[in-house]
Amino acid sequence: MPDKQHHTPTGELSYYGLSLLSYLKDSHPELIAEGEFIAERADSAAQAYSEAIRSGRNHIEAEEIAREELFRGLHFSPYNTLVHILWREFEAEIPEEAARQVALHLLPLCRGVLDKYDLRDDFAGTPDYESLYTELTGTVQILLEDGLQ
Repeated sequence: MPDKQHHTPTGELSYYGLSLLSYLKDSHPELIAEGEFIAERADSAAQAYSEAIRSGRNHIEAEEIAREELFRGLHFSPYNTLVHILWREFEAEIPEEAARQVALHLLPLCRGVLDKYDLRDDFAGTPDYESLYTELTGTVQILLEDGLQ
């Protein structure tokens, strides 16, 4: 069983820290430099795992509880939404292999749009998702027309 603490004695990330970091690289790359956030969330997940085991849960249930804590608030990804918009709506302007880098650059420029919405974990399944998608598409269009690429 992997070490569930956030840091190993050599200062390397733990199982939960590495799991979170891997997820952030794919879905929230703007957070990968947030070491304190990663450490706190990894510690919280490890604590949730330990508490679940102490309360009589089996290892599978405890791991599920820990992963819920680890990824809480991170299931919806504005970054991935921007990547998909670039792939679907701007494929002629932005090559697919460049979309992730462009999306990372666009993310802070779209913060005003994103801040209008309650981007909770289940946001992609809400009626507001289509509004966000449309508004982001328009914002990206304007930014690209203004020479951002």
